Amino acid sequence: MSRRRVTGVHPRPPHHFGNIVDMGKLIISLSLCAASLLAAKPATVTYHKDVLPILQAKCQGCHRPGEAAPMAFLTYQQTRPFAKAIREATTVKRMPPWFADPHVGKFSNDSSLSSSEISTLASWAEQGAPEGNTKDAKPNPTFATGWRIPQPDLILEVPEPFDIPASGTIEYVYTIVPTGLTEDKWIQFAEPRPGNRTLVHHILAFIREPGSKWFTDYPVNKPFIPNKGNNKGGPSAYITGFAPGTMPYSLRPGQATLLKAGSDIVFQTHYTANGKAGTDQSKLGLVWSKAPVTQAVHTLWLQNNRFVIPPGAENFPVSTAVTLGIDVEVLDLTPHMHVRGVATEMKALYPTGESEKLLAAKYDFNWQLSYEYAPGKIMPKGTRLEATNFYDNSANNKNNPNPKVEVRWGDQSWEEMMLNFVRVAVAPDVKPGALIARPAPKPAAD
Repeated sequence: MSRRRVTGVHPRPPHHFGNIVDMGKLIISLSLCAASLLAAKPATVTYHKDVLPILQAKCQGCHRPGEAAPMAFLTYQQTRPFAKAIREATTVKRMPPWFADPHVGKFSNDSSLSSSEISTLASWAEQGAPEGNTKDAKPNPTFATGWRIPQPDLILEVPEPFDIPASGTIEYVYTIVPTGLTEDKWIQFAEPRPGNRTLVHHILAFIREPGSKWFTDYPVNKPFIPNKGNNKGGPSAYITGFAPGTMPYSLRPGQATLLKAGSDIVFQTHYTANGKAGTDQSKLGLVWSKAPVTQAVHTLWLQNNRFVIPPGAENFPVSTAVTLGIDVEVLDLTPHMHVRGVATEMKALYPTGESEKLLAAKYDFNWQLSYEYAPGKIMPKGTRLEATNFYDNSANNKNNPNPKVEVRWGDQSWEEMMLNFVRVAVAPDVKPGALIARPAPKPAAD
């Protein structure tokens, strides 16, 4: 039998050669994976380069000695022990406190953190909170000693310490302090400072102009608790206040509040006993406008004190409104409630019939925030400003002292308030009475 030669068929390579080819592919694949993993390794996040700028912009206003926060974040040594606590508080957005719905209004003092800032703080904690190079650090902001405003031109202090008992209910305490001014001044910055933060819940500072009959039956420079009822009118103007979360009174150059010569400042102070007796001697710092004043700033009070919140009510609304008597520039919005307050909504109904939602925010009695516009928001004469605050008087509200009672207006924290402040700027010669449109008188009956 003869052998036939088969053409066109190549001999198969040895079996081990195929293994070598496969092994080469595997090595290349592993090399690429390793390179990818190395490239995906997160960069080191350090305190001085990455974390400190966030703290400077959003945290150090409170997290420094003498302010409301219980710890300072000015240095690496101060901040490092709280790295995990910072990650937790910022991840759940408990800190910095900011409650406005991001889809309603744009506010210049928005203290909330961006998603990238939150991620940076979390990564820093997860990486062991490395310090990094001190050369990467930018200097901390300069703060006036003892103040969050520029060094005051005038400091008014309550002349006598007030004794706060260890327990019991303390009615609002008032003190009339003369300014001693012999000429009119315009206030651009103002800041009340409690003498004892552990016992002072809030301070309000009012102006009593010369000739006012308000509180004329009470002594000057002596703390007093006024009698209930008519005390011959009210303040000439409201300047500012201190409460948890509030920021100092701060205006743009050219904006200011008038303080007439011979005026008094009336302090209203709310003390809350905490089981340990103490004393308080609060003060108020005022900074005069250095620029020519082109706008006078006033505060409107949107208030409803005729409500009854039923026992167990979970989301009970209380509303009020005012109509503007002239064109104004709205500077900020500040809702105020007590411990049952949970949310607020504000809107503007314009003379054209159009409406705009101004604010939708949660509310926390421990952080009473203002929502600021910069520049302000122009609103024409005839605009109706409406506010609705919501209250939770149910057992689900962990702050509720008693869900089984009706709740009405009152000074104390277990009572309630419906009071939203709106600061507005107008021409300096505008009289405060012109800000709110008064209802037209009803025609006389025939």
